[in-house]
Amino acid sequence: MLFLLFLIASLGVAMAALGTLWHTQAQREKEAELLFIGDQYRQAIERYYRLTPGTAKQYPPSFDVLLLDPRFPTTVRHLRRLYRDPITGSEQWGLEKTADGGISGVHSLSDKEPRKKSGFSAVYADFEGKTKYADWIFKAMPLEDAANAGARAR
Repeated sequence: MLFLLFLIASLGVAMAALGTLWHTQAQREKEAELLFIGDQYRQAIERYYRLTPGTAKQYPPSFDVLLLDPRFPTTVRHLRRLYRDPITGSEQWGLEKTADGGISGVHSLSDKEPRKKSGFSAVYADFEGKTKYADWIFKAMPLEDAANAGARAR
């Protein structure tokens, strides 16, 4: 009887450890998915901006124009589909807006603390040390802005 009680207690401890490990791995996978999806939105916004006809560049007014850009006579898609936020599971994203109402970036609406705190690519170096997913802002940086930032850094 004592052996059975010890066995049940051991299994309980092992299951708790396994649950913690599974939760950690699931969170890492969601973070990787957030980095991928956020980058897709950032690149789509940059393409929309870069391909704006004329000299007055503009950011997209909504996600819909990223799916099918009405500014061209042929089909131009900057994004294949709208993505859910993998952290919250919602279709809602936090939006970074320009003065004229265009979307210049997106971020998760989650206030949860990320496990990943370092080791980001150069594009997302400012994510280092952020305390919540909402601080991971996937902001478009058009080519001329990126070139100016590089010139200032020298």
